[in-house]
Amino acid sequence: MNKNKKQTYLIIIFLIVACCIAFGRIVGNDFINFDDPRLITKNSHVQNGINTESIKWALTDSHLEYWNPLTWLFIMLDWQLFGTNASGHHLVSLFLHIGAVLFLFLFLNKATKGLWSSAFAAAIFALHPLRVESVAWASELKDVLSMFFGMAMLYAYAYYVENHRISKYLICLILFALSVMAKPMMVTLPFLLLLLDYWPLERWKKSTAAPIEKRFKFASRLVWEKAPFFLLTITSSMTTFFYAQNKGTAVPSAETLSFSTRAANAIISYVVYLKKTIWPVDLAIFYPYEFSPALWKIFISGLILLAITTIVIYYMKKLPFFFVGWFWYLGTLIPVIGLIQVGTQAMADRYTYLPSIGISIMLAWGIPLLFWRINIREKILFLAAIAVLCVLSVSTWMQCGYWENSITLFGHALRVTKDNYIAHSNYGLSLFTEGKVEEAIKHYDKAIALGQSHAAEFYTNRGIAYDHLGQHQRSLEDYNEAIRLKPDLVVAYNNRGNTFNKLGQYQNAIQDYNKAIKLKPDYVDAYRNRAVAYFKMGDKNPGCLDAQKACKLGNCKTLAFARENGHCR
Repeated sequence: MNKNKKQTYLIIIFLIVACCIAFGRIVGNDFINFDDPRLITKNSHVQNGINTESIKWALTDSHLEYWNPLTWLFIMLDWQLFGTNASGHHLVSLFLHIGAVLFLFLFLNKATKGLWSSAFAAAIFALHPLRVESVAWASELKDVLSMFFGMAMLYAYAYYVENHRISKYLICLILFALSVMAKPMMVTLPFLLLLLDYWPLERWKKSTAAPIEKRFKFASRLVWEKAPFFLLTITSSMTTFFYAQNKGTAVPSAETLSFSTRAANAIISYVVYLKKTIWPVDLAIFYPYEFSPALWKIFISGLILLAITTIVIYYMKKLPFFFVGWFWYLGTLIPVIGLIQVGTQAMADRYTYLPSIGISIMLAWGIPLLFWRINIREKILFLAAIAVLCVLSVSTWMQCGYWENSITLFGHALRVTKDNYIAHSNYGLSLFTEGKVEEAIKHYDKAIALGQSHAAEFYTNRGIAYDHLGQHQRSLEDYNEAIRLKPDLVVAYNNRGNTFNKLGQYQNAIQDYNKAIKLKPDYVDAYRNRAVAYFKMGDKNPGCLDAQKACKLGNCKTLAFARENGHCR
């Protein structure tokens, strides 16, 4: 075994061990109450396992998520293997993250022949605290899954460039398709391929070195080579946009936020992500949208972006890795930078998962240029790199601790952000789960006051709390307000039906369950609750039908109870 191969294997072992140490504590973490119930722990389709019906649902669902059928199938498989044991779900995410890291390192090493720069770039990407949200959040399996296939595609592409075989090209195309089927954000990969053709693969050199009459031919060949990739990008983007328009979201969309507001947020977010990459403190699961940012923030942020862009373009021939790294960062953030806004989060740590690689490349190949003498460079950089990676690992390990459960996660978010209505709401939900109902209501009050765009959900949560305290009239008032604000909020109808059920107003309850089922035909809780209401009214036949439907959707407790008591056969 030659020295280079031995070093490569040692780096691979280091990356695996370092990731396991930095992220290992997530194995002891629980699910959280933000998205995990909706997507995993209370999703009847997921809990039914992989079958013909669930596969059809994964391929066609347009209410819970964007079009990411591969992610749904992996979540279903995880549930079949681990069930409610969150450790297994987190472990799968960690393994996928490690796989993505290794493919990134192998690609950079093969394409650049720069072993240690490739290792440092992969290690910064792997161990940075901004990765925690993608790896530690069970609902973000789509992040690590799409990145795994995306980085595998880049590694396969390096082999294709080396030997233009159709089989290798098809492998790249299949891996790209799998990547976008896991998460649509990966639609930017074809643009990355064109960047990588410039550096480190240097395929554009042939175009610029050729006679003028042949330059266009070489250039067009590189672009046309990506045509099937761009076709998949366009298809995925259109599907994502269609699904976004059909999602039952209660938050403002691009139509309700002016373009100037979205553009201002995008400019500021680009710079804030850079700041958090260099100084990763005060990370939170949710950052509230700043609807009226100060003009000086916009101006300074724009100036920083313009200055860096100008510099990297000026030096693009001399320092091509700066050009590629910077435009990797700018370009891959476009789908999530907020120009097309869905939701009111200003930004999210998970959005840096793919873009951060561009900054890692700039650092890994740029920092050595600060040291002219090779012997000094090797001594200082190795020790400095180890120190930086140790600091990042410790910070990541600490950040993983905040994801232990919903209480610690949203409690931390409240400490490091201002006016965070989502954090107040979910912290209140965590307190409610622990039986601290009065404390929960206080946080719901704050959430309602701060987050008008989500107020319907907050009123619903507070209604549940009041109902738990026996304050049914207050509960009904909150449900009524939630439905007024958002007439298609199915959970509000279901919960108001539950309150009517407790008050003995069974007909009103059934009407609400009817509305919930009309809005969401697979709503298992509404079928179960309507069955109970029918049984209380003495209507066994419709009650049995609803109990059977609930059982078919994954909840057979009501049907079993009804059979034990002679209501159903």
